Amino acid sequence: MYLDRRNFLKIAGVSSALQMMPGLSFGQKDEIIIGHNTHKYKVMVGWGVLDAQKTPVNDCHEMVEDAKGRLIMCTNETKNNILIYDKSGKLLETWGNSYPGAHGLTIFNEGEKQYLLLCDNSRNQVIKTDLKGNEIFKIEYPKETGEYQYPSQFVPTESAVNPLNGDIYVVDGYGKNFVMQYDAKGKYIRHWGGNGTESGQFKCNHGVIVDMRKPENPTLIITSRQQNCWKRFTLDGKYLSTIELPGSFICRPVIKNQNLFGAVFRSTSEDYPNSGYIQILDANDKVVSSPGASEPIYINGKLQEQRKSDPAKVFMHPHDVCIDSDDSIYIPQWASKKTYPVKLERV
Repeated sequence: MYLDRRNFLKIAGVSSALQMMPGLSFGQKDEIIIGHNTHKYKVMVGWGVLDAQKTPVNDCHEMVEDAKGRLIMCTNETKNNILIYDKSGKLLETWGNSYPGAHGLTIFNEGEKQYLLLCDNSRNQVIKTDLKGNEIFKIEYPKETGEYQYPSQFVPTESAVNPLNGDIYVVDGYGKNFVMQYDAKGKYIRHWGGNGTESGQFKCNHGVIVDMRKPENPTLIITSRQQNCWKRFTLDGKYLSTIELPGSFICRPVIKNQNLFGAVFRSTSEDYPNSGYIQILDANDKVVSSPGASEPIYINGKLQEQRKSDPAKVFMHPHDVCIDSDDSIYIPQWASKKTYPVKLERV
């Protein structure tokens, strides 16, 4: 899966290799370094790899860090839907065997405790659990909206929780592309969006987050993956703006400090397999680094189309990013030969 410097130079030649690797370099002991500008990362080869006979994964969809620094990942492998790692890659715990469509994973605080929201797109539900997997409640298909006649029309991909009041936002990325807003108990408040090309509509609203970087004016950032963008809304669903990411089929937005992160599960077109990478944006929604991709270039304020540039074959189809308290990034991958997450350590 990985190329070291010696083999890469042997294959490509020194001059060709340098031209082919604008976002890739080698550190001491042939370490693989990817990324651009202020955000470069060392690939931690072999991190988190487990015995697939005992602890298998299928699609590794999403990962979050809890208050104890543990890394919680969901997979749609029902032998162990939830894998919990420490930062060294040691497996601490597993649970869950009833989530065949485990896809979205959100962690949030409620008083002194933390809880999870698990979006299962086979069960057509959003399930609230504690960190041990005990189910608290379920959000069923949103018949209150008048948009859904039966459960299979509702295929939730992600959720987010407003830390100010506990409101829950659910996006139906593989269904009708509506955004549903609920209160902290799962009671329906409103919905908006839907499948379409208007500014307030979506083409695969795959992810959502409450952006608290400006606490006086919190907003929602919601994915429109087929349109290669994230869209910003008020907390009650009014469209504000679009963050264009040309060439990037972006998944859910993730915020760490002042940066916005996202996994690109493929680039440019559906006919370009194993073509994913990572996007990192600054506080002004400008891409500053694209580990595994071509360098982000702006012309007249417009980001130019990007695509995979990953000669070391670090990524196949990244599906999420988890940024820990040490600024390391963990990347679960979809449809990537049942591989375990990739860890990138900030350099």
